[in-house]
Amino acid sequence: MQVFIQDLIEKNRYHATDLLAVLRAIQAQYYHIPKAAIEQVAATLNITRTQIIGVIEFYSFLHLSPRGQYDLLISDSITDQMLGKQDLVVQIEQTLNVKLGELRSDGLISFDNTSCTGLCDQGPAGLINGYALPHLTPAKIDIIAELIKQKISVSAWPIELFAVKDNILKAGLLLNEPILQGEALHAAFKRGLKETLKELDISGLRGRGGAGFKTATKWQFCAEEITDERIVVCNADEGEPGTFKDRVLLNSYAHQVFEGMTLCAAIIGAQQGFLYLRGEYLHLYEKLNDVLAERRLAGLLGNNIIETNFSFDITICLGAGAYICGEESALIESLEGKMGIPRNRPPYPVTHGYLGKPTVVNNVETYLAATKIAVNGGEWFASIGTEKSKGTKILSICGDCAQPGIYEVAFGTTVQNILDDCGAKDVLGIQIGGPSGTFIANTEFARKIAFEDLATGGSFIIFNNTRNILDIVNNFTHFFAHESCGFCTPCRVGTSLLKNQLDKIVNGHGSAGDVVALEELCQLVKTQSHCGLGQTAANPILSTLERYPELYQAQLKKISYEPGFDLDAALETARRMANRNDAAAHLTQVEE
Repeated sequence: MQVFIQDLIEKNRYHATDLLAVLRAIQAQYYHIPKAAIEQVAATLNITRTQIIGVIEFYSFLHLSPRGQYDLLISDSITDQMLGKQDLVVQIEQTLNVKLGELRSDGLISFDNTSCTGLCDQGPAGLINGYALPHLTPAKIDIIAELIKQKISVSAWPIELFAVKDNILKAGLLLNEPILQGEALHAAFKRGLKETLKELDISGLRGRGGAGFKTATKWQFCAEEITDERIVVCNADEGEPGTFKDRVLLNSYAHQVFEGMTLCAAIIGAQQGFLYLRGEYLHLYEKLNDVLAERRLAGLLGNNIIETNFSFDITICLGAGAYICGEESALIESLEGKMGIPRNRPPYPVTHGYLGKPTVVNNVETYLAATKIAVNGGEWFASIGTEKSKGTKILSICGDCAQPGIYEVAFGTTVQNILDDCGAKDVLGIQIGGPSGTFIANTEFARKIAFEDLATGGSFIIFNNTRNILDIVNNFTHFFAHESCGFCTPCRVGTSLLKNQLDKIVNGHGSAGDVVALEELCQLVKTQSHCGLGQTAANPILSTLERYPELYQAQLKKISYEPGFDLDAALETARRMANRNDAAAHLTQVEE
């Protein structure tokens, strides 16, 4: 172990910022992070044991206690549940003789849930030792069980078990015609870097991760910082359930994404870039590194790119299972080898980012779009979309539809048009933007995909009329409680209270007062939380409570009241008194 860890740390150049990569490698080798390994890493990298233990406990793919030689995880995302995940859990428990959440007595296999694998169009899905298992079926479970019984290495398993498809079903401006390698860089240097930034400004391109900040403005702010060193980061940590477009872009358009990062570096004056790859996308890691090697050989990365004095290179950093690291400042903390806890802002990454240096963080799709704009010009892009939302949006569509997959649509496209494209019938509602987004009812399908109406990072989950809305909300609420980083009390405690309160109502044990208390708790978590996770954790409850109050009402336990008691009037009084000291006593009286 000592030799293995010493070689590992030497390979990572004794950088404390590479702690996550070191720990991932130790986990893969020994199926956990042994105490002796922690001691050695702490001494060699000059970091405290408590910091290392904190990092291990923060990320769900790292463990202080042993996991199995075969570590099987199954996605607990709502789409996987809809596709029969629970039946597969029962089969796995019986076939492999291991309970969910446990390590088998012989230490050979561990079995657990994971929040989402990024394979929502190919579920039920799982991971085995970190590698993707799409389209799990009873027959595939039997094959996996036999392979484990024979103790065959995962690297020797049939490749068909790991076959992940792109499922690009509708292409538009960005996906129709990939650019040639180097084409965007040549166009930018020929036009001039400042002029190319102006073209980006003309295009109206806004960040495609969901927040929608104007890309040219972000790059300009970073370029104007007085410093000798700037950083470019690509956020490929798409942990929002229902989103998988970045996985597809990195699989089929990796050259273009890396070229977009390089274009950004040339414009802002950066020499170092990072692609933060979601831990669930381990299956893409080697392929992406091969693409980087190709680009170095072609003179598109490294020193003197396309025979200029511009030098820039990219490192791929793997996450380790933390939804919160999709938030840009938490991602930067993770890149620095720390727990992914969101920073206080301001300052913003464009002035104080990675290691305190000015840093541009953009989404995979944003860098892809930037290359096409560099080649075709800003007007070409801006001619599509709406006044405030230019260009197209790539959507990850899954759930109850005939053709789940990737769809590129012009901003301003109605929800109904999208449903027609993917073959969705008898639709109850849609979760747009993932659990942190908005649930819309079937009376709202004339609404449009646009920043000014339905903004989304790309998740588009469809539910038909056979689905139970409260089951959906319950899944999302449990997801947020599980993924809270624990930094601030309103989120750490509030998301757990939301989960418990909703469970009480869904299970038929709630009263009218519990619904009022649930709404109040939602507002507290939303307004008082430190970062976007807590601020959006109540969205599934609030958006469905607004649209379907009768569903919540139907779950309440039946109560007999004294003759003449007016429950509606009592509840209205309770709502009016919600901010007064005697509210709690009045609600208790109503419940009694």
